[in-house]
Amino acid sequence: MSEITRDVVVIGAGAAGLTAANRLKRAGLSVAVLEARDRVGGRVWTDTIEGAMLEIGGQWVSPDQDALIETIAELGLETFDRYREGDNVYIGPDGVAHRYTGEMFPVSAETEQIIAEVTARLDEMVAEIDPDRPWAHPKAVDWDTISWDAWLREQTDDEEAILNLAFPTGSAMLTKPTHSFSLLQSLLMAASAGSYTHLVDADFILDKRVVGGLQQVPLLLAERLGDDVFLGQPVRTLEYSEGGGVVAFADGVTVRARHAVLALAPVLYNRISFVPPLPRLQHQMHQHISMGFVIKVHAVYETPFWRDKGLSGTAFSPYELSHEAYDNTNHGDERGTLVGFVSDRTADDLFRLSAEERKERILESLSHYYGPEAKNPVVYYESDWGSEEWTRGAYAASFDLGGLHRYGADLRTPVGPIHFACSDIAGAGYQHVDGAIRMGRLAAQQILDEIHDEIRP
Repeated sequence: MSEITRDVVVIGAGAAGLTAANRLKRAGLSVAVLEARDRVGGRVWTDTIEGAMLEIGGQWVSPDQDALIETIAELGLETFDRYREGDNVYIGPDGVAHRYTGEMFPVSAETEQIIAEVTARLDEMVAEIDPDRPWAHPKAVDWDTISWDAWLREQTDDEEAILNLAFPTGSAMLTKPTHSFSLLQSLLMAASAGSYTHLVDADFILDKRVVGGLQQVPLLLAERLGDDVFLGQPVRTLEYSEGGGVVAFADGVTVRARHAVLALAPVLYNRISFVPPLPRLQHQMHQHISMGFVIKVHAVYETPFWRDKGLSGTAFSPYELSHEAYDNTNHGDERGTLVGFVSDRTADDLFRLSAEERKERILESLSHYYGPEAKNPVVYYESDWGSEEWTRGAYAASFDLGGLHRYGADLRTPVGPIHFACSDIAGAGYQHVDGAIRMGRLAAQQILDEIHDEIRP
């Protein structure tokens, strides 16, 4: 067991931790980044499976994600547009695949009007929300003590409208049943992207990808840190004192430092023994935060056959096993790739089946959008983040009903020399790499401000 001394120890080599470490090192501080996995990137992971490059984790870049866009440009990476030419597909309660263009699903005129009216109402509410302080809204308590599902059912009894309105923050983003989280949590999800309409608009929220994969962002950030990144080093114990100073005990290295950045999801904090224990407030708060769950399905074909049918690859249905799917073909690749998503309770049920039966059912669902050719990919892979020891779900953590207004203001509050940074506690960019970068910058600035205050005469 080696022992080293640094100004700051960063626990977690995802986008948040690596951003913080780079900022601190650039400011002249010494750092050590301890990562439990054998790779950097956290929930951003690009890998080659059976000869196909797949974005196993996060991958998309939207126009509002300034921090991520700045970082991509700074690192000299290139982006490309998601393929979206042709018709989209929507499957309604009749089970029939309907082709359409534009933003609105091909539903009845009455249902379309309800969706439009409730969406406008939500956009007005979201405009009043500060994504960094949603609990400060005058109606925060009321909005946080009614579930997303219950609120929508107060607006209308049109079931198809309810399912489609619930989708962007339910199955698509928070990946939890809509009765399990609050209206306020849903509004925060929308506010983090600028509006509820942005979440509905796949052409906005899923705009671009990075050529070669998004994991290049953390890989290049880690490259700048060189030997200051230690892989395969889960931190088991973190000793700290209110007056300053921490000692991080990992499997093969001990780091003594003045400050620490805890750059991992809140659901993993309990994997570390804190000495002394974290304050009562943190113990209570962390029990009200949990991960969602989604299976990200990758299906690679010899050619993007759906394009020959005049389809964009974009598909939605609240009635399908795979509730959404997209053309995910890599830049310059002659083969075609579809990515589909199965979330929350549906994903739970699928993992009770054998791998072969699960694959058969998912591909059957994709074939309802694209035709029988979708049943025969040359490469098939399921990203199962729920089984990842150092993640335990996807895409990110959120509060249970009533937790956001009760504890949200304390999520980022440092505990002595310990600072917190991850996409799960972001406002703008919440749940995205953009939010992770923002939180990494914030934690680094907090430490620099503290050091400045210490030395100021």
